[in-house]
Amino acid sequence: MSIGGSTAAAELASITPWATKAPAITRAERLQRIERARALTAAMGADALLIAAGASLRYFAGVPWGATERLVAMLLPVRGEPVVVCPRFELGSLQADLLIDVDIRLWEEDDSPHALIADALVGLRAATLAIDPALPFQMAERLRHAAPGVALVDGAPAIDGCRMRKSAAEIALMQQAKDMTLEVHHRAARMLAPGITTTEVKRFIDQAHRAMGASGSSFCIVQFGRATAFPHGLPGEQSLADDDLVLIDTGCTVEGYHSDITRSYTFGKPSDDERAIWDLEKEAQAAAFAAAVPGAPCETVDAAARAILEKGGLGPDYRLPGLPHRTGHGIGLSIHEPAYLVRGDRTLLDTGMCFSNEPMIVMPDRFGVRLEDHFYMTDQGPRWFTQPQAAIDRLS
Repeated sequence: MSIGGSTAAAELASITPWATKAPAITRAERLQRIERARALTAAMGADALLIAAGASLRYFAGVPWGATERLVAMLLPVRGEPVVVCPRFELGSLQADLLIDVDIRLWEEDDSPHALIADALVGLRAATLAIDPALPFQMAERLRHAAPGVALVDGAPAIDGCRMRKSAAEIALMQQAKDMTLEVHHRAARMLAPGITTTEVKRFIDQAHRAMGASGSSFCIVQFGRATAFPHGLPGEQSLADDDLVLIDTGCTVEGYHSDITRSYTFGKPSDDERAIWDLEKEAQAAAFAAAVPGAPCETVDAAARAILEKGGLGPDYRLPGLPHRTGHGIGLSIHEPAYLVRGDRTLLDTGMCFSNEPMIVMPDRFGVRLEDHFYMTDQGPRWFTQPQAAIDRLS
């Protein structure tokens, strides 16, 4: 795929809405998730699980709300109907978004939602409540005071135990999101020209994602030249010059499921050092992928990438020049979620787990190279969502 030679207007004009849309998650699948969460909650010795507004509430109930200062949560008992606590003025919106049957309990602005949950726990005769790790500390503390006889424990084993392993339907939604973003990457590379700014490229990427049917870019990092040496960029705007290294990291969502792909390439002729580091980065990414063996601890994938970099004279560990962060993260309804490809994460790789693979190399104050593609685990091993970049001077 070429770099340069087109324009933003020409690329946008040729985009059509995505034709092969993945189906949304069904109600039946959400009910299966509910039963899985009940079983995992019981296995923890808890009587109920409290699921906060955010990605997990969307996962179980279909409600795509972010967390705010007003408590919205679903209490899922091991036995019995789920209870959703919500501000009364949000009832219509809640009913429009809910995709499962629940008992709705409403609170006014001067009421305590924590007392509503405490009352529900009394009715369940619950002694132990597993708490969503995403629930703000202040809300958990208020609940502790409202229900002093109930022990609060970490609900991560139940929530992560469900969300870490994606179904075929989830993988299909993620595949669409990643295919869309990869197409946007190719178009962004073609519309580059000397003097174009990072702001202009970001605007194009967002417009391109929207033209394909996504709700815009979920994030976008565009870096030129020296700025590529900083994993998440530098403040301010940069303008592209001939022979600059370009790093673009972006993604979108489809039905809430994320893409997150990074490409690094030169707008012109790469230096010998840039080409050598790019080739080493590609080798490290390939080694990480090969190490993703079913049943192996997540940390072994990170170790495999670092072994390649150390063999190439970089590092060791997080020292620079080298890899300053983990090799990858889980992805799904959250762009970063458990498990993680990092030393110390001994979660065993299992079917349905999805990860980024991005062992970035930083050459301090000079340049950086990050190649990021994602893979999902099958019974036979890892499978790429998107094929890795071909070379430093072309995308495919």
